[in-house]
Amino acid sequence: MSEKKRVYELANELGMAAKDVLEILKKEGYDVKTTSSSLLKSDADLVFSQIMADTKKKEAAAKSAQAAPPPPPAPAPAQAPASAESAEGEDGDEVHLKSPITVRDLAQALDLKPNAVIVQLMGLNIFAAINQVLELDVVEKICAKNGKRFVQERREKSNHPVFERKRSAVAAAEAKRQGRPQRKVGRPPVVVFMGHVDHGKTTLQDYIRKTKVAAGEAGGITQAIGASVAQYGDQTITFLDTPGHAAFTAMRARGANATDIAVLVIAATEGIMPQTVEAIHHAQAAKVPIIVAVTKIDLPGADPDKVRRQLQENGIQPEDWGGNTAVIPCSGITGEGVDDLLERILLEAEMLELAADPDAPFEGLVIEAQMESGMGPTANILVRNGTLRIGDWFSCGATYGKAKAILDTHGKRLAKATASTPVKIMGYTGVPEAGETVVWQPDEKAAKAVADEELARRRAEELAPKRAALTLEDINLLFKNEAASASLPELNLILKTDVRGSLEAIGESINGIKSQKITCKVIHSGVGEITENDVILAAASKAIIIGFHVRAMPGINKIAKNKGVEIRLYSIIYELLDDLRDAMRGRLTPETKEVLLGEAEIMQVFNITKAGKICGCRVNSGSVRVNLKAKVYRQKELIYSGLVASLKHFKEDVREMKAGQECGIKLDNFEDFEVGDRISVFQTQQIAPEL
Repeated sequence: MSEKKRVYELANELGMAAKDVLEILKKEGYDVKTTSSSLLKSDADLVFSQIMADTKKKEAAAKSAQAAPPPPPAPAPAQAPASAESAEGEDGDEVHLKSPITVRDLAQALDLKPNAVIVQLMGLNIFAAINQVLELDVVEKICAKNGKRFVQERREKSNHPVFERKRSAVAAAEAKRQGRPQRKVGRPPVVVFMGHVDHGKTTLQDYIRKTKVAAGEAGGITQAIGASVAQYGDQTITFLDTPGHAAFTAMRARGANATDIAVLVIAATEGIMPQTVEAIHHAQAAKVPIIVAVTKIDLPGADPDKVRRQLQENGIQPEDWGGNTAVIPCSGITGEGVDDLLERILLEAEMLELAADPDAPFEGLVIEAQMESGMGPTANILVRNGTLRIGDWFSCGATYGKAKAILDTHGKRLAKATASTPVKIMGYTGVPEAGETVVWQPDEKAAKAVADEELARRRAEELAPKRAALTLEDINLLFKNEAASASLPELNLILKTDVRGSLEAIGESINGIKSQKITCKVIHSGVGEITENDVILAAASKAIIIGFHVRAMPGINKIAKNKGVEIRLYSIIYELLDDLRDAMRGRLTPETKEVLLGEAEIMQVFNITKAGKICGCRVNSGSVRVNLKAKVYRQKELIYSGLVASLKHFKEDVREMKAGQECGIKLDNFEDFEVGDRISVFQTQQIAPEL
């Protein structure tokens, strides 16, 4: 295909208005209608040469037509303006430029039109476009031609925000790789509300939004962002709107937590419910601090102390009862206690010393993603480190993109977003998955390469045989090649039973299984069927789901298989416990023990033709059998370890000889016998280790 050039591009090279070039082309008969019309590059080059030649002729004619007398001679110091010595100190006769220098730069410095400089370059047999970079000696000649002295200035590093951003991001990445300290600044905490349905999570968040969002923005939360930002005093708190959000667990499964603090919402009128227990286990598995918000204290029947007692029963010790977990009574209706809750959140955040590096390569997490009409693929993300700016390239799992627009929680366009800021970004090549990590890339090529590599990995994973992430039979292989560590490895379990009595009994029995090598830990337990939430938690925690007298809900087995989670169902308690003990025992290395079966003494040594040396022996104890392991001792020193190859009684081959009998013994690959040597025969036994 022939290379083409647009009219406005040709105009830029000529230093002329695009509409003027368009008129010239039309007069010359070229089929162009607008400044965006294209013409063949060969035609464009021809037009360029013609216009330059015409310009040169016009300038020459103008000079010859001048009738004014020549100017008087200049003073001596100015006789040779190109001379460095003569022009020294005269700023008006100097042109200061930083390389690289284009035709446009030189024209501006000389206060000439670009086409005038181009004509002068043609006089030096140099045909250059307006944006072409010139050699320094050429710049010096053109300056001298116009009575100026060229002074080259050193170009400092560009302060253009794009280049500056890339430099800082690359530098930060290199610093991180080399372990050098990075610039850290405080960042707002990211908080998630979790708890049982209808316990006041939404009401509490709505109250915070209406009273703590910046003036003029109350009620304008864009729910699709999946998060909101509250201002308390001069500090900011970011809330993930959806309690127990799917991304909360999905992110943790990928090795990254979405939140810094979990607020466990419990209604004072109802106390702890099944979903509350599930939320506790999710937060504990994520290893995030928990603050308990006891809601609905304005209603009749509210009993905050009942909640405190139930928290103790579930392993959470309230702070006002001597523990370390804050329990804040509050109301999403009256606002009572809300300030206390926000202050405690900020206190926990201060203790966590949350920080981010604004100069680091941008990193974020996808909260939600969707295909939106008129916008294409979009993602609601949470910035975790660095700074996201318009125009940044990024990779995100098997997709990539360029940040074409950044929207805050109110739909307002932003130029950039810093750590702990929830935003929606446009510019994805495809819809990413919730929980994916968004990573800054220097350019499109790098972003696409990272996404393609991840896509190839996922395709290979899909084609690979599917198997559970961890099975009871495979526990014995878990630490086969691992060196002993200071902390005990854990086998995580999720336990679901039909009734609470069974739950408590089985839980206590599992906790009673002790081992010096591995421990069983129930990270979540509950009464009822095995649900998708159980599978999600198991996948994130690499746990096995144990069910007793319960079934998995329809479709759950398929979900579990896709996520590599094993589900075991039992109806007899001792079978469940035996399986766990066997699994724990099976991962331990069996002990090997030698059991002595018999001893013989060499009385004579015979050299048999074609058979080699055979020792004549008397069996002193036990018995000697063919293929048993044998050791030969000479004066208590071990000189051989091998096998009994054959036994002979007179000329008969036999399988076994007992104490008091005489026989000929041939050992495997050993003939250096001496009279008086002692032969011990034994077998090895593997003894299963005890827990």
